[in-house]
Amino acid sequence: MSDAPAYQVLARKYRPETFADLVGQDAMVRTLKNAFAADRIAQAFIMTGIRGTGKTTTARIIAKGMNCVGADGQGGPTTEPCGRCEHCTAIMEGRHVDVMEMDAASRTGVGDIREIIDSVHYRAASARYKIYIIDEVHMLSTSAFNALLKTLEEPPEHVKFIFATTEIRKVPVTVLSRCQRFDLRRIEPEVMIALLRRIADAEGAAIADDALALITRAAEGSARDATSLLDQAISHGAGETTAEQVRAMLGLADRSRVLDLFDLILKGDAAGALTELAGQYADGADPMAVLRDLAEICHWVSVIKITPEAAEDPTVSPEERDRGRQMAEALPMRVLSRMWQMLLKTLEEVASAPNAMMAAEMAVIRLTHVADLPTPEELVRRLGDQPPPPAPGPGGGGGARPGAAASHAPAAGVPAPTHSAPAGPTAHGALAVKSETALAHYPSFAHVVELIRHHRDVKLLVEVETNLRLVSYSPGRIEMEPTETAPPDLAAKLGSRLQAWTGVRWAVSVSSGGGGPTIAEERDAAELALKAEAAAHPLVQAVLQAFPKARITEVRTPEALAEEAGADALPEVSEEWDPFEDD
Repeated sequence: MSDAPAYQVLARKYRPETFADLVGQDAMVRTLKNAFAADRIAQAFIMTGIRGTGKTTTARIIAKGMNCVGADGQGGPTTEPCGRCEHCTAIMEGRHVDVMEMDAASRTGVGDIREIIDSVHYRAASARYKIYIIDEVHMLSTSAFNALLKTLEEPPEHVKFIFATTEIRKVPVTVLSRCQRFDLRRIEPEVMIALLRRIADAEGAAIADDALALITRAAEGSARDATSLLDQAISHGAGETTAEQVRAMLGLADRSRVLDLFDLILKGDAAGALTELAGQYADGADPMAVLRDLAEICHWVSVIKITPEAAEDPTVSPEERDRGRQMAEALPMRVLSRMWQMLLKTLEEVASAPNAMMAAEMAVIRLTHVADLPTPEELVRRLGDQPPPPAPGPGGGGGARPGAAASHAPAAGVPAPTHSAPAGPTAHGALAVKSETALAHYPSFAHVVELIRHHRDVKLLVEVETNLRLVSYSPGRIEMEPTETAPPDLAAKLGSRLQAWTGVRWAVSVSSGGGGPTIAEERDAAELALKAEAAAHPLVQAVLQAFPKARITEVRTPEALAEEAGADALPEVSEEWDPFEDD
């Protein structure tokens, strides 16, 4: 039987044992060192961050620092635990009686927390502090959190709590307010590559730099994931581990080949893109991974276009950086944004497809056909360079004269009256004078329509615009011809509303004929005239010929655009206005 020590995975073998061993968490380490030096150790800590950044490891290091007595047994709390005293050794091996670790993912109930609450009153058996480490604390139930609150706010002097969580938003604010919070950051690529190189050298493993870059990119800032992948890569290489071996191990496509595929798609070369995709698939690349890489490259190139310094990524080779810069300079942001949106949709489709490779091929075909479509600016420029099409014959709708829309437009936009005669009993002479004064505000029927709009009587406004044919009008007197669909009480309703709003009696009579077009008919005629005028324009005709199914849905005149801009603009503020002036 061999006396050689049992193999230990790298993630456990190289787990940090002191604050000096923690990588990428300088701000947290500095704060904790200052707190220990000033003897201002909090009663409760909470560590948050993505998986593998060292939350539980940091909790154990804090526990060791609080209880370390030094090699001579006389030391106090320190940020540099000796690692040799009985407390450091027991905590490191997970067997210290006064340092209790609890996994809240499996013990979520109030009963589990009640065990802690009942035990905090007893002093530590051998250590300086009794420490409770609760991992994934966000998994505790609401009742468990509530039971913990009082103890967490006023714990005995010999008790400390250390929590760890990946979901800080799920932890109640009442708990967070009682803890000193530390956010463990993702480890930067440069720091991660240096860490992996140190571990590889310590293990005597030969691994290429670009292979470490691939592992770093796949780990996404997690030190535990990175060391686990390094462990796997060393075994996979069985000698010197290359980037190709790591790529095969991770099921990744060659990034340079993904860049080639990206180029072929943007050139609209469907056959070349399918050949390249098939080649990567034959070499072991997962179709879903290839599409994810395409999306990542699309995002990367877009970011480089906005912030060129983003190209300086240590996980990317110099050749790939140069290609990324060239793409960012050559590709418009519209094209990149369109491709990003299509790739997001494609990833959803491939994930649910029965055959991922077939779905990926169809997605690439669609991408190549859409990628080379001209932008709206290019399309207008191309159409403008073409000769105008022949003029339409009689009845073709192209003979609308300029200004036809304006001549058919109904009178609208008339400001609502600012004064109206008050209603109420008065002398006949005074009433007549006030009636004439009030009616003077409504010289035309358009002013009456604007009055209805001003009072926001939407139902009456719609009925008047669509069912009333005006025969004659004078202030205070309306003669109308109702349409076939008009409600029978339209005249009576209009008269009563106008009297209520103006304080003056209105005479609304019904005629059997002689009425003109309704406001809605005039408006439709004006809109049709505008569309006919727009359709006669050579550029619009060229667009309609290039896209036969296109239709003119709306025509916006410069006057309408100016009116919208004026409505959206902020009101001017008088220079004499003082916001702090007393009322």
